[in-house]
Amino acid sequence: MSFIVRSVTHDDLQQLHELARQFTLLNLPADKRVIENKIEKSLKAFAGELSKAEADYLFVVEDVENQMIVGSSMILAKNGTPNSPNFSFKILKRERFSRELGIGFIHQILRLNANIDGPTEVGGLVVDRGYRRRPEKVGRLISLSRFVYIGMELDRFENELHSEMAPPLTDEGRSEFWEALGRRFTGMPYKEADQISSQNNGFIQSLFPEEDIYLALLDSRARLVLGRVGEETQPALHLLNRIGFKYKEEVDPFDGGPHLGCETRSCTIIKNLKKVKLKKAGGGQFDHNGLLGMIRDGAYWGGTSSYRLEEDELIVPEKTWMTLNLSAGEEIFVSPL
Repeated sequence: MSFIVRSVTHDDLQQLHELARQFTLLNLPADKRVIENKIEKSLKAFAGELSKAEADYLFVVEDVENQMIVGSSMILAKNGTPNSPNFSFKILKRERFSRELGIGFIHQILRLNANIDGPTEVGGLVVDRGYRRRPEKVGRLISLSRFVYIGMELDRFENELHSEMAPPLTDEGRSEFWEALGRRFTGMPYKEADQISSQNNGFIQSLFPEEDIYLALLDSRARLVLGRVGEETQPALHLLNRIGFKYKEEVDPFDGGPHLGCETRSCTIIKNLKKVKLKKAGGGQFDHNGLLGMIRDGAYWGGTSSYRLEEDELIVPEKTWMTLNLSAGEEIFVSPL
């Protein structure tokens, strides 16, 4: 085990800021004050001091040998409340037929939806560019570890999981879908509107059309990217599909990126999660590989490791034992990969 996933701490501020500077992301902006606020909120969430509507959990993945933060991810316990709805465009079908001409069409339409009793959202996945293609699959580790924590603390989360995938953008970072639709109703460029919505998204309901929108009326470039993901997002999409997430026939109202969903207890990582006790034993074969997760002093610790089970006792290699500073008899959760 060379990488561990854990809940964020105040000591991670500087390295998270350096990681954020590689990207231009709303979830992890290169602003120390914003990141510090996210860390503080996450610490309160892990401590159980916030309601579902307020709780955001921030995880980091650490290269243990180099003592370096190389990725992060988030859980929003509830995305969609009466004060801050979760907006999307539902994609529906409508049939039109002319008896006189003997011609019929099945049109796709967009219908604005405001969810005020929203699901738990997984998002904010960021991996250092230098670690993206390494064999340890750091992105997979930081992504899947969130589901281990959700399975450990089911009462803190909703019965449905939700993920919003990044769509294809132009080389200049422009959204063709936004240009064809959102900009015409708000007058704002894509990045500005997206940034404002992260603080207050009420303008979506105020300015976007209440009526159904026929996709046939949109620019062909906008239709082409609707419900699709960008090339860099393809691995994340395939990963979520493998653990039970499916396309919800809805898209982001800004960029047309697809929304995925899954019943919480049906997610394979959560469904197969098992609580066991650690046993110290030397040697032997380790015939399984899986995700480990545990709570220690209110903080989350985990990673991937080979292991074997002897009844309800878990035995792991010495390196895993040392890296996570494990103790015999401790409770730990494991989900096979």
